[in-house]
Amino acid sequence: MCGIAGIVTTDGLQPDERARLQRMGDAIAHRGPDESGLHQDALVGLVHRRLSIVDLKTGRQPLSNEDGSVWIVYNGEVYNHAALRRTLEAEGHVYRTKSDTETIVHAYEKWGDACVERLRGMFAFAIWDERRRKLLLARDRLGIKPLYWATIDGRVVFGSEIKAILESRLIAPRVNSARIPEMLATRYLSGPETLFEGIVRLMPGHVLTFEDGAIRTMQYWDVPRASGDSRDAPRTFRAAVTRFRDLLEESVRLRLMSDVPLGMFLSGGLDSSAVAALMAPMVDHQLQTFSVAFSDRAYSEFAYARQVVQAVGAQGHEIVIDEADFFGALPRLVWHEDEPIAHPSSVPLYFVSKLASARVKVVLTGEGSDELLAGYGKYVRALWNWRLGGAYERLVPAFVRRAVGRHVVPRLPSTIGRYARRSFVAIPHDAAATFFDNFAAIPSRDQRRLLLAGPGSSDPPRLYESSLAYLRDPDRQADDLLQRLLYTDVKTYLVELLMKQDQMSMATSIESRVPLLDHVLVEYVASLPSRWKLSGLTTKRLLREAMRGVLPAAILQRPKMGFPVPFGAWMRGPWQQVARDILLDRRSRQRGVIDTRAVEELLQAHADGRTDAGDRLWSLLNLELWFRTFIDGEGLQSLAVPGRAGEPMVA
Repeated sequence: MCGIAGIVTTDGLQPDERARLQRMGDAIAHRGPDESGLHQDALVGLVHRRLSIVDLKTGRQPLSNEDGSVWIVYNGEVYNHAALRRTLEAEGHVYRTKSDTETIVHAYEKWGDACVERLRGMFAFAIWDERRRKLLLARDRLGIKPLYWATIDGRVVFGSEIKAILESRLIAPRVNSARIPEMLATRYLSGPETLFEGIVRLMPGHVLTFEDGAIRTMQYWDVPRASGDSRDAPRTFRAAVTRFRDLLEESVRLRLMSDVPLGMFLSGGLDSSAVAALMAPMVDHQLQTFSVAFSDRAYSEFAYARQVVQAVGAQGHEIVIDEADFFGALPRLVWHEDEPIAHPSSVPLYFVSKLASARVKVVLTGEGSDELLAGYGKYVRALWNWRLGGAYERLVPAFVRRAVGRHVVPRLPSTIGRYARRSFVAIPHDAAATFFDNFAAIPSRDQRRLLLAGPGSSDPPRLYESSLAYLRDPDRQADDLLQRLLYTDVKTYLVELLMKQDQMSMATSIESRVPLLDHVLVEYVASLPSRWKLSGLTTKRLLREAMRGVLPAAILQRPKMGFPVPFGAWMRGPWQQVARDILLDRRSRQRGVIDTRAVEELLQAHADGRTDAGDRLWSLLNLELWFRTFIDGEGLQSLAVPGRAGEPMVA
């Protein structure tokens, strides 16, 4: 795991470029504290920050081929590099190192841009082909490793994190105002745009080339469509379970490739528990697991994690955090994440990463199962809303439906009314409205009230424009609704979760690996029928059956808890004043992005218990901290301790 950055131009680098490149590398030093490297010639500067994991002695970067005509900087792991090496050596390629980095260089020499199709793993890399004066940027299929880029005056500037591009000082930090509504609705941007104007992300499964001044992007991989007519398709559910278990075991084993100690992030949920159970007998030492919880026991999964630790014979390590830890770390983590933090669970993820970093350099995680195997309750609710909504539309006259939505639902008691407002009796029978607005942090109806004229005046569907493109992909309209929802989440929501995992683990200089997102496993699962993933109210049916007899019954049968954070409860106590001071102060008012009067009303309604505005307040607070950190140029922020005016908290 590393950090990469660089500048490529068609008309020659300037004399001051070396200092610029060094600043870019320094900005992401946390991604690679072990070594730094820089390669520069007339047209290109490549920067690398190394976290040494494989080939500790000779794996330095930037790295070239035998004659120095092809150079690479690379972040990630290619787990099949040994097999590729044998093929390439048989073709006459000569290796100087034992690293997977050199395998990518020789693979590029052999197969060109198509080399990415042969790599099994997680990666983001830049290759400079000196003879062709060509830059190749590539990102892995699922988006496990991040990569951003921008064009400025005939140059391409790129980096593992946005802050590296900003440190080039070739592009000023300006807000991409048109995307604020989507950021607040879905908590992230699902297309190539970022919240910084002019800085974009290379999308998962894509490559970018810069040659003769022309930029081209191409998709080299996508999640395959479900197909039951393949000769390799399993004929029974039991056969599918067996094949899934074999592929998952293979994926876990591949991700043990390391010359440094490995561990496991263990929440006590089904996904991380399954990976831990398969991993434990494969390592040649007692498995080290790492878990985090809040001091409030209602937000702790330690009891489940401890059951798994005992069942697999691991050594468990735990950390307990409270609201002071949470808010003390929050401003620094906004800086690490480059954009507003989507989910409060990013903060405990940082703390468990910090716990693990004292003992290991690599951890495996359970990320990805929910989006592959329909693990979220939202899929169940969306499907029922869709089915019942169809019947409701057919059987009940339109004027009656309108009357119920306008006059009955608003008068329902709080709990019933909250569910009714997000059900088929209040939402039009449309997949987008049923799925996206139902689970938005700040739905369209609230954005019209909270945002000032301009970005908040867009039509409601535009809030989900990028996500809708996947849901309504014409090539997938024959798929059932669940398959299309899963595909959409893999292409959008999962990418955000992976970015969170990368940024929070790299903030503490450790590498996280995701065996459930091996692309061979993903392709297999995508080919299976929906009923083998979600059956009635049983989510992740395939995984539960595959781990039967391996994990305790309490783990197999427990409902999904996610990673709940008591942010909403904290916003009804002393910490609301901290949020109030940030959201309603002079800078926020002058910025003109949100209606501070509406925000003040929202804060009061939440404090009084008249509404649950935790998600909305979280998104607004993070947006304002992001503005101050990056757009206002104030750098790392701090939050005052409640009751101690002006006394900042230190993470």
